[in-house]
Amino acid sequence: MNLRLSVILLVTVVIGFAACKNNDNVFKPVIPSYLNVVNATTDTLNIFVNGTRQNNTSSLNPGGQSFYLNVPSGTQNYQFKKNLNPVPLFSLPLNLKDSTNYSLYVYGESASSTFNTIDLLYPDTTAATSTSRAQIRFVNASPDATDVNVTFNDTLRYTSIPFKATSGFLKITNGKKIVKVYPSGATSPAVTDTLTFLPGYIYTVFSRGLVKGTGSKAMNLGVVINLN
Repeated sequence: MNLRLSVILLVTVVIGFAACKNNDNVFKPVIPSYLNVVNATTDTLNIFVNGTRQNNTSSLNPGGQSFYLNVPSGTQNYQFKKNLNPVPLFSLPLNLKDSTNYSLYVYGESASSTFNTIDLLYPDTTAATSTSRAQIRFVNASPDATDVNVTFNDTLRYTSIPFKATSGFLKITNGKKIVKVYPSGATSPAVTDTLTFLPGYIYTVFSRGLVKGTGSKAMNLGVVINLN
């Protein structure tokens, strides 16, 4: 009897160990990616990943950003809806690498009206510049702007940035800057704006809207804070 009971107990332990091992395989932790959604449309949007809303505290206003959301790495289904509208605007499968910062720019009403960048963010640790400069890049999210040149206080900073492209980050003295965006070959800017930058911050300035647009659809500038 004792031998039989010992065998039964041994089998039970082995089965329990195997079950735990299988559960370990099933419930492996997913290392997140970090996604900043930038709304370059004229609509207010909400963001869903695999059916779960991500921007729970507020909707994403035109020209706004979600800041970096912790999202599952690997291939996931992203969905966008206009605020107060239950009908999805579009779905978008994204395959994101874990532990990596991304920005996703949405400039229209379909999956093809998006593009993303990998954001390599390196805080300025140089004593001579960290208290007097910001790091700034430019992203062209204006569909009819094939190439643009960008000046800060009439100094050329970014040249020939095509649609859906990004410049590198440049260290620029902080404070107020008059920013002008010139379409390729143009002598007059398509948009002029005054923007303020703080020292030690990392920013993205992006164009949205159309060079030939009018009203809310005209080209204008948005500012993303990537790191502060």
